[in-house]
Amino acid sequence: MPASSAGLLTVLDWAVIAIYVGGLLALGLLMPRRHVGPIDYFLASRATSWPVIGLALLASNMSSTALIGLAGGAYSMGISVYDYEWTAAVILVFFCLFFLPFVIRSGTYTMPEFLERRYDRRVRLLFAGLTLFLNIFVDSAGVLYSGSLVCQLVFPGQPLWLIVACLAGAAGLYATLGGLRAVIYTEAVQGVVLMAGALVISITAFARAGGWQHVMTSVSPAALSLIRPAADPNVPWPGLLLGIPLLGFYYWCTNQSIVQRLLSAKNIDHARWGALFAGLLKLPVLFLIVLPGICALVLFPRLARPDMVYPKLIFELLPAGLIGLVVAGFVAATLVSIASSLNSASTVITMDIVRRVKPTLPDRLTVQVGRWATAGILLVAVAWAPQLQFFSSLWQYLQGVLAYAVPPVVAVFLAGLFWRGANADGAVAAMTLGSLCGLALFFVNVVFRWTHFNFLYAAPALTLLNVAILAGFSARHPRSSTAGSDATMWKAAFRSAERTRLAHIPAWQDYRYLAAALLAVTAALVIAFR
Repeated sequence: MPASSAGLLTVLDWAVIAIYVGGLLALGLLMPRRHVGPIDYFLASRATSWPVIGLALLASNMSSTALIGLAGGAYSMGISVYDYEWTAAVILVFFCLFFLPFVIRSGTYTMPEFLERRYDRRVRLLFAGLTLFLNIFVDSAGVLYSGSLVCQLVFPGQPLWLIVACLAGAAGLYATLGGLRAVIYTEAVQGVVLMAGALVISITAFARAGGWQHVMTSVSPAALSLIRPAADPNVPWPGLLLGIPLLGFYYWCTNQSIVQRLLSAKNIDHARWGALFAGLLKLPVLFLIVLPGICALVLFPRLARPDMVYPKLIFELLPAGLIGLVVAGFVAATLVSIASSLNSASTVITMDIVRRVKPTLPDRLTVQVGRWATAGILLVAVAWAPQLQFFSSLWQYLQGVLAYAVPPVVAVFLAGLFWRGANADGAVAAMTLGSLCGLALFFVNVVFRWTHFNFLYAAPALTLLNVAILAGFSARHPRSSTAGSDATMWKAAFRSAERTRLAHIPAWQDYRYLAAALLAVTAALVIAFR
């Protein structure tokens, strides 16, 4: 990308950027803040409706990291990178059917707190620590770095660390002052703008590349296939079947940044509708973000770094005015995603750590601690984000770290949901020994390269190991379940009660029919691009 990218921005572009980004920040700062209690600051008073939840989930997920990573991933490995997206719809259906009702009814603030209900305090603290690590070094740092790539083109000559610091400061300001309500409503606005901007890029990319038919016939058929052979180095079909769903379960079902939006719902129905709406919004990503990366193979066949695909599509294909709109949307995607991560991390620090140490802390001071926690997390993420430029691919960094870090979480949550025999001793063993095993395998397979197997195989292998650790220690130290732990487990009787409750509501409000429709549309899309 030439250093003169900033020269491609006209006065109109700069005006659009200033108006949109400034308006988004103003919306976040001016959101009503009459209430200062923890439930208002951390869970938006539990009054969020399903359309806002769905759009907020999309915007939180489709950050600048995803825009850069998906387009660059399609350029380097084909549309199989979309396997991470369509599986989200399937996982969200699973979440709605089996897991979400118990999370909502628990009345918890955080997922570590939910784990304490199922196991004990030790498990809560262990998961809180892992959540903070991933939030800072994966979520926040990844978003800051990817957003700075485009901003560095707009402001050539400025050091990466300075751009990262400016982005972090702007996002941290309204996340700190406004809490989740400010974050979630700016996310909803950004979700709409993000889809519109991606649509503009997609239409323009296909037009410049010669149209749909020309693009589809100009690239290798392997690049247009979602189901890849077992020998594929990027997304082998066994990895799609076993690895991606496990990573997706962690992200969509246990990640505080995602689940916190659902915890803010008015009731269980709005939470379910919002989750399914988010799953539906994930499906057009193939056409809006992934396939433009395939167009780039035709338009820019010799890019040195895949992470530059999306910035190049923006600056070299769009006309004046539209560049400003898309850049504004991109910067805003960075801001809302950082704000989302910061708010979730501060919730974990405040409710899972500080409130445990000082349970009588007044509400006003609790909120103040959350604000200071946001600032501290921000400083660490700003320090780490520039280091991501030394990794070969942002997408591989993000997914690779998760594959080795989250299997203990997946094992503990799934076993706790369906198996009454899982107990706290087993969960603690899985969280500690399992994390050490993941770290060891990361060094063996990634750092020292003594082995060479795909991280999508590492995830299920480590998950099985963690399930074995949990089962072994649970059997060695059996404990009776408590009323609190029973309330967090799925039972067949729950399904019968659900059928009774839903017997008299219209089909279009029944999440079961909505889930079935979502799965049908997802299956049709996968079959079309298999």
